[in-house]
Amino acid sequence: MALLVWLLALGGLTVGLARAKWSFPIWTLVLIGALILLTLFGFLGGIAALIIWALFFVVALLNVSSLRIKFLSKPMFGYIKKVLPPMSDTEREAIEAGTAWWEAELFQGDPNWEKLLEYKTSELSAEEQAFLDGPVEEFCQMIDDWEITNDLDDLPPKAWEFLKKNKFFGMIIPKKYAGLEFSAIAHSSVVMKISTRSGTAGVSVMVPNSLGPAELLLHYGTEEQKDHYLPRLAVGKEIPCFALTGPSAGSDAGALPDTGVVCKGMHDGKEVLGLRLNWEKRYITLGPIATVLGLAFKAYDPDGLLGEEEDLGITCALIPTSTPGVNIGNRHKPLNSAFQNGPNSGQNVFIPMEWVIGGQEQIGNGWRMLVECLSVGRGISLPALGAGSGKFASYMTGAYARVRKQFNVSIGKFEGVEEALTRIGGLTYMMEAGRRLTASAIDHGEKPSVVTAILKYHNTEGMRQVINDAMDVHGGRGICMGPSNYLARAYQSIPISITVEGANILTRSLIIFGQGAMRCHPHLIDEVNAASNPNQEEGLQQFDQALFKHLGYAVSNGARSFLYGLSRSRLAPSPIEGPTKGYFKRLARMSASYAFVSDFAMLFLGGGLKRKEKLSGRFADALSYMYLSSAILKRFEDTGRPAEDLPLVEWSTKYCLYNVQAALDEILRNFPSVIVGQILRFIVFPTGRSLRYPNDRVGHEVAKMLIEPSEARDRLTDGIFKSTNREDSIGCVQYAFNAVIAAREAERKLKKARIRPPELGRPNNWLGDAVTQGVITEQEAKLVEEARSATRDAIMVDDFPPNQKAAAKKPTRKTTRKAASKADKEAA
Repeated sequence: MALLVWLLALGGLTVGLARAKWSFPIWTLVLIGALILLTLFGFLGGIAALIIWALFFVVALLNVSSLRIKFLSKPMFGYIKKVLPPMSDTEREAIEAGTAWWEAELFQGDPNWEKLLEYKTSELSAEEQAFLDGPVEEFCQMIDDWEITNDLDDLPPKAWEFLKKNKFFGMIIPKKYAGLEFSAIAHSSVVMKISTRSGTAGVSVMVPNSLGPAELLLHYGTEEQKDHYLPRLAVGKEIPCFALTGPSAGSDAGALPDTGVVCKGMHDGKEVLGLRLNWEKRYITLGPIATVLGLAFKAYDPDGLLGEEEDLGITCALIPTSTPGVNIGNRHKPLNSAFQNGPNSGQNVFIPMEWVIGGQEQIGNGWRMLVECLSVGRGISLPALGAGSGKFASYMTGAYARVRKQFNVSIGKFEGVEEALTRIGGLTYMMEAGRRLTASAIDHGEKPSVVTAILKYHNTEGMRQVINDAMDVHGGRGICMGPSNYLARAYQSIPISITVEGANILTRSLIIFGQGAMRCHPHLIDEVNAASNPNQEEGLQQFDQALFKHLGYAVSNGARSFLYGLSRSRLAPSPIEGPTKGYFKRLARMSASYAFVSDFAMLFLGGGLKRKEKLSGRFADALSYMYLSSAILKRFEDTGRPAEDLPLVEWSTKYCLYNVQAALDEILRNFPSVIVGQILRFIVFPTGRSLRYPNDRVGHEVAKMLIEPSEARDRLTDGIFKSTNREDSIGCVQYAFNAVIAAREAERKLKKARIRPPELGRPNNWLGDAVTQGVITEQEAKLVEEARSATRDAIMVDDFPPNQKAAAKKPTRKTTRKAASKADKEAA
């Protein structure tokens, strides 16, 4: 009986700590009452009673601020000051810029699901949808990626003119400046659709609308700068680029060697105050054709013309490329992609103060500008490329796997191919869910730099995986270059997306958790600020208040983690009843465990965690997959819970949750203190690791979805360029897919009758014989003939004249196609 009472008491305490949001004094009163009752009824006595009451009084004394400060806060204050990481000005500005959003709920261990589900997801307006259906569709029909990359090494002139005429470069510019004033979801959708037709075209459209002068001017420019540049940028009279990266300063912006010295100089025939610039940049997209150059540099005032401070900080300016001293340079060739990219430099270039973005008062605020604008652009353009690649891979690889046969069976029905198709479909659903949720946050005014870093990393890594899988399924069809190859250029250019706007290794190991911990933790930034306060006494008082709250936060997360782990997530909360209820519960459990473990890691390592990039990367993985799980579950709810999508939801959510668990497991295995790591493991995984990778059953359902026509397949691939034009590289495969589906009943009849087409060199009227025998009808024979002809078109690859470079000759494939089609008809 006594054991049962104690178990109930401990269980009640754990549940209370996990769920109740009481203050520490209230908890003290509750525990006093519980201990008195246990003592009076004889369940607490002897040595055990003395020990428990003694421990309780020690904890209860934390309510007395003077005692708490002396015995707890002051020693911890000294410890925190020692282990605080040194923070550069650029790091501090990066942390302070932007906002913390849903990722903070997940980081803190007790996510408010109602907040997520009630969040309004952005939808395209009628005007935006019309733009996608009209000018974007027309543009996609107009361009040929083989011509762009192989013959022209650029977009054709008519394409550039079309983009300018239809204001593709002004999607983010307000209508009062002659722009389109589109939402983030529309901007993302335009980039996604174009990129599935041509990566070069997609990049050419996305750069002016993301990290470029327009974005910076909108947020920080003077009215004169906006009035002059924005209308010209909207209609393409000015082609912008932004120059940040140089040979010796990439990820480390603090090492920027480019300078601007405050001085006086001549401008428009007058002596004015300005800056004399010297710079060397590289990897600048649109740089070779830019007419206006956005430039980041360090400003200095050695003569005190602006004040007493000499080092003014990173500054941004807009410079016409025709300015004397500006050298645009040649072109880079990023993995033979055709988008314009190259170096530029400037030597003793004088600019007036009015060319500084925002004017003279914005000197030194350049890094904050860049961090805020980069975080927004990073959450739109590159995630759109990733989601678009997933949709395109699903659309084309599913169709190809259906029409391509080996051993008289569609290759999509082989289990080995199924594995690849499953990853393609599941990751695509994940990437699309993340794209939509993040774009919606941006549309609501958020500037979530951690979330956008998560999405940039995982959508580009997801793109790498789905394109690799698509290439594996296509085999020889995917590796032979030519105008009919719709995969090779995407495969070739994947490392570009992985590298730009924050290289993925850096993003994962330093940014996501490094910034996330400071932004999302409810008390850490207050503790850091208190420890940095030059007034020691005031700082100690501030630190004591933050630490007191922090202790309650840590205890609650520990209790939640243990309770949810012990119950295998059954006692965790879910906001819904339905097929995804269990996933909400498991995600709540992972959130509590993440918050608890990350707290201990920061306590033990302090500033050293900054250098433990492997641990930081695993914390980044866990936070990222929790965010993506949330996006998946919200997407399913927002779309009305279509039952046909459940395999996609189940596979992608289980995939994410499994990776959260794996990341936490690796953190605990490599925790700096083995003993502490084992204690944490007992709390986080009291019954072991219970989350499993998606099984073969659900994988089969996802793969089947890609090779069969359905509304679920249409939803998964919605928003990309589609075609059934048999003369088009994309359309010929989809035409064959439709033809094969139309002929499948006739093919089944032929297979049952064991009637097969003749071998080469042995023509006969096999379909006519099948009609004569009554196996199929004449109409069915025509369907089979059309399906087989279309399939041959779909699986054929390009060939070129011998001893000639492919770039110098047109392929002979169309002739081969026609000849093959004619031979098929003669054989039939």
